[in-house]
Amino acid sequence: MRDYGVVSPKFWIGETGKALRGNAPAQVLALYLMTCPHANMIGVFHCPVLYMAHETGLGMEGASKALQSLIEAGYCTYDEASETVFVHRMAAYQVAESLKPGDNRVKGVEREWQNIGPALLKKAFFAMYSVAFHLPVENKNTTPSKAPSKALASQEQEQDQEQDQEKSAGKPADPPGFAEFWKTWPSNDRKQAKGKCLDAWKKAHAERDAALVLAHVESLKSSATWMKNGGEFIPAPLVYLNQRRWEGAESVAPATADVWAGAVN
Repeated sequence: MRDYGVVSPKFWIGETGKALRGNAPAQVLALYLMTCPHANMIGVFHCPVLYMAHETGLGMEGASKALQSLIEAGYCTYDEASETVFVHRMAAYQVAESLKPGDNRVKGVEREWQNIGPALLKKAFFAMYSVAFHLPVENKNTTPSKAPSKALASQEQEQDQEQDQEKSAGKPADPPGFAEFWKTWPSNDRKQAKGKCLDAWKKAHAERDAALVLAHVESLKSSATWMKNGGEFIPAPLVYLNQRRWEGAESVAPATADVWAGAVN
């Protein structure tokens, strides 16, 4: 258990902090996640909703609603299957804004990162902090015990084949993250204009925020707004990209020193 947790005063005036004003349960849960006894220094840790409910006194319903508010505000991502939470900006304040390669804490961060179970959270953390904490690029070859599922493997093969075909035809491959974004976006009658979406992705330099964008879309897919009336209120992906809506959750691009200037929000 950590002896203390760092909470920046800017928590109250950052974008997410402003979004939580008037939502006392969400504010309580946000502060709890930064300081609870289950948290680690990188902000990715096992924390069932039951723990949140009991230790904050919010109760199951209150904690569940508060957690959903935090997800929709971009404060954190929650993997229900493993009951793991990722508080997006936590590592910058619990560890440092960035570390020199020889700093002893680099190995500590790497160990914690390697222990992250959910693949989505592990990738999201890497995208945000790989430069600041000098995380190593993992070998794409997997061991038999950790081999990807056939479905995932086939998806990767399809992507590789598409990229090879594009290269052979003289057409440049899509920028990093766009193919995954397009597959992640819910299928409905608004999922159109893929070419324009690609242009918007490039214009926004969204590849810098690719993991954040994917995590944000995944969290929105389980939100009350997007699930209402069979997805009636899911916007067109072009609208999402043109309005850079992921920046409502993380106001600056990850993996740069500027990330750490904002609040833990």
